[in-house]
Amino acid sequence: MGQTTLSIRMDEEIKKKFDAFCADVGMNATVAVNIFARAVLREKRIPFEIAGNDDPFYSFKNQQRLRDAMDQLEAGRGTMRELIEIEDD
Repeated sequence: MGQTTLSIRMDEEIKKKFDAFCADVGMNATVAVNIFARAVLREKRIPFEIAGNDDPFYSFKNQQRLRDAMDQLEAGRGTMRELIEIEDD
């Protein structure tokens, strides 16, 4: 079977940690990605659960509320305020 190259972009810090993990378990990133690809093809799905964030900030309802508020500000129907950070003692 012929070989080909897969080039991906990844956060530099994530790649460093991924490479370190792979080395710890006796493989390199190429072997790990090949294992992942074979599992996807064998199972015909991503071989782990991909779930949303439970943080209510990211809920559809809140994101829509934020978009609406931004639209109002951009249309000149709102008041811009500064965030004042308070240090806890």
